[in-house]
Amino acid sequence: MEEKSYDSLKIENIVASGAIADSIDLVEVSKKIPGCELNTKRFPGAVFRIEKPKIASLIFSSGKIVLTGGRNNQALVDGLDIIVAALKEAGVNTFDVPLVAVTNVVCSYNLGKYINLNRVVITLNLENIEYEPEQFPGLVYRIKDPKIVALLFSSGKIILTGGTNLTDIKRGVDFLEQKLESII
Repeated sequence: MEEKSYDSLKIENIVASGAIADSIDLVEVSKKIPGCELNTKRFPGAVFRIEKPKIASLIFSSGKIVLTGGRNNQALVDGLDIIVAALKEAGVNTFDVPLVAVTNVVCSYNLGKYINLNRVVITLNLENIEYEPEQFPGLVYRIKDPKIVALLFSSGKIILTGGTNLTDIKRGVDFLEQKLESII
């Protein structure tokens, strides 16, 4: 059997979160690291952006971190290394091995065909679908296994989110294509 091509599947964003220290003095860190922003009136964490790789991080006093913006796992690893090094240089006692894992992968996919969203609503299981074209032009389809949320647009473009790896996302694409096969 020929392996399926996912040529139009593109990773748009990978989010990872976890712990890098037992605690972090955000006031000290924001003073010592150039570009590290702290405004506790607006948000309880520090925002630290790096350009290469283009990663934004949210750093909390609890030692927790959220990384976003990576388009592959290596970019996240490289970004985390840079952020941890900057924190160490600022005097933070970080874990030797940060406990960080991917929590969300966001991908775009082009089905290559027009999708009649009204027909999808009528044909498929309504408990998994939200479609209010007056509010939002896309149809929200909640897939149970893998646990993925897909935004379907009439143009054939699909946004998939909620997976923790590309395998989950590909399974979501396969599920959608199988469901839509008889409709479009």
